[in-house]
Amino acid sequence: MARIAGVDLPNEKRLDIALTYIFGIGRATAHKILTTTKLDPSKRVSALSEEESAVLRAEIENNYRVEGTLHTEVGMSIKRLMDIGSYRGLRHRRGLPARGQRTKTNARTRKGPKKSPGSLKKK
Repeated sequence: MARIAGVDLPNEKRLDIALTYIFGIGRATAHKILTTTKLDPSKRVSALSEEESAVLRAEIENNYRVEGTLHTEVGMSIKRLMDIGSYRGLRHRRGLPARGQRTKTNARTRKGPKKSPGSLKKK
Protein backbone atom coordinates (compact mmCIF):
# COMPACT_ATOMS: atom_id res chain seq x y z
CA MET A 1 0.00 0.00 0.00
CA ALA A 2 1.51 3.30 -1.09
CA ARG A 3 1.41 6.15 1.41
CA ILE A 4 1.52 9.59 -0.18
CA ALA A 5 0.86 12.90 1.61
CA GLY A 6 -0.29 11.02 4.72
CA VAL A 7 -2.94 9.01 2.82
CA ASP A 8 -2.89 5.27 2.19
CA LEU A 9 -3.79 4.70 -1.45
CA PRO A 10 -5.98 1.63 -2.08
CA ASN A 11 -4.00 -1.20 -3.70
CA GLU A 12 -6.65 -2.49 -6.09
CA LYS A 13 -7.37 0.89 -7.74
CA ARG A 14 -5.82 2.30 -10.90
CA LEU A 15 -3.20 4.96 -10.23
CA ASP A 16 -5.22 7.83 -11.75
CA ILE A 17 -8.23 6.99 -9.55
CA ALA A 18 -6.22 6.23 -6.40
CA LEU A 19 -4.56 9.66 -6.44
CA THR A 20 -8.00 11.29 -6.06
CA TYR A 21 -8.16 9.86 -2.52
CA ILE A 22 -5.75 12.66 -1.57
CA PHE A 23 -7.57 15.87 -0.59
CA GLY A 24 -6.79 18.52 -3.21
CA ILE A 25 -6.21 16.14 -6.12
CA GLY A 26 -8.99 15.49 -8.60
CA ARG A 27 -9.07 13.59 -11.88
CA ALA A 28 -7.50 16.37 -13.96
CA THR A 29 -4.71 17.02 -11.45
CA ALA A 30 -4.04 13.27 -11.14
CA HIS A 31 -3.60 12.98 -14.92
CA LYS A 32 -1.31 16.03 -14.92
CA ILE A 33 0.84 14.49 -12.16
CA LEU A 34 1.08 11.16 -13.99
CA THR A 35 2.09 12.76 -17.29
CA THR A 36 4.74 14.84 -15.49
CA THR A 37 6.17 11.76 -13.76
CA LYS A 38 5.76 9.62 -16.91
CA LEU A 39 3.83 6.89 -15.07
CA ASP A 40 1.12 4.73 -16.66
CA PRO A 41 -2.35 5.81 -15.38
CA SER A 42 -3.77 2.29 -15.88
CA LYS A 43 -1.16 0.75 -13.58
CA ARG A 44 -2.45 -0.53 -10.23
CA VAL A 45 -1.12 0.92 -6.99
CA SER A 46 -0.02 -2.55 -5.86
CA ALA A 47 2.23 -2.80 -8.95
CA LEU A 48 4.15 0.40 -8.10
CA SER A 49 7.82 -0.02 -7.32
CA GLU A 50 9.50 1.90 -4.51
CA GLU A 51 11.25 4.21 -7.01
CA GLU A 52 7.99 5.07 -8.79
CA SER A 53 6.29 5.67 -5.47
CA ALA A 54 9.14 7.97 -4.38
CA VAL A 55 8.96 9.94 -7.65
CA LEU A 56 5.19 10.34 -7.24
CA ARG A 57 5.56 11.39 -3.59
CA ALA A 58 8.25 13.97 -4.44
CA GLU A 59 6.18 15.44 -7.30
CA ILE A 60 3.11 15.91 -5.08
CA GLU A 61 5.02 17.26 -2.07
CA ASN A 62 7.06 19.76 -4.11
CA ASN A 63 4.47 21.09 -6.56
CA TYR A 64 1.00 20.76 -5.02
CA ARG A 65 -0.81 21.95 -1.91
CA VAL A 66 -2.67 18.95 -0.53
CA GLU A 67 -4.17 17.59 2.70
CA GLY A 68 -3.15 19.58 5.82
CA THR A 69 -1.78 22.70 4.14
CA LEU A 70 -4.80 22.94 1.84
CA HIS A 71 -7.24 22.43 4.75
CA THR A 72 -5.45 25.22 6.63
CA GLU A 73 -5.54 27.54 3.62
CA VAL A 74 -9.27 26.99 3.02
CA GLY A 75 -10.01 27.50 6.72
CA MET A 76 -8.03 30.76 6.77
CA SER A 77 -9.90 32.02 3.70
CA ILE A 78 -13.26 31.33 5.36
CA LYS A 79 -12.07 32.96 8.60
CA ARG A 80 -10.96 36.04 6.64
CA LEU A 81 -14.42 36.31 5.06
CA MET A 82 -16.04 36.08 8.49
CA ASP A 83 -13.67 38.66 10.01
CA ILE A 84 -14.30 41.30 7.34
CA GLY A 85 -18.05 40.74 7.67
CA SER A 86 -18.75 39.96 4.03
CA TYR A 87 -22.04 38.36 2.99
CA ARG A 88 -20.33 35.02 2.37
CA GLY A 89 -18.67 35.27 5.79
CA LEU A 90 -22.02 35.87 7.48
CA ARG A 91 -23.50 32.83 5.71
CA HIS A 92 -20.59 30.69 6.93
CA ARG A 93 -21.00 32.03 10.48
CA ARG A 94 -24.74 31.20 10.49
CA GLY A 95 -24.22 27.78 8.94
CA LEU A 96 -26.28 28.55 5.84
CA PRO A 97 -25.47 27.99 2.14
CA ALA A 98 -22.94 30.58 0.96
CA ARG A 99 -23.26 30.24 -2.82
CA GLY A 100 -26.72 31.50 -3.62
CA GLN A 101 -28.77 28.34 -3.12
CA ARG A 102 -32.39 28.62 -2.07
CA THR A 103 -33.19 28.05 1.60
CA LYS A 104 -37.00 28.21 1.72
CA THR A 105 -36.96 24.54 0.72
CA ASN A 106 -33.95 22.22 0.69
CA ALA A 107 -30.61 23.27 2.27
CA ARG A 108 -31.16 20.64 4.98
CA THR A 109 -27.52 19.60 4.90
CA ARG A 110 -26.39 23.03 6.08
CA LYS A 111 -29.42 23.89 8.25
CA GLY A 112 -29.68 20.53 10.00
CA PRO A 113 -32.82 18.50 10.73
CA LYS A 114 -36.16 20.23 10.35
CA LYS A 115 -37.60 21.86 13.49
CA SER A 116 -41.39 21.81 13.21
CA PRO A 117 -43.37 24.32 15.32
CA GLY A 118 -45.44 21.61 17.07
CA SER A 119 -42.43 19.76 18.42
CA LEU A 120 -41.01 22.66 20.43
CA LYS A 121 -41.22 22.16 24.19
CA LYS A 122 -43.35 24.60 26.20
CA LYS A 123 -41.82 26.20 29.29
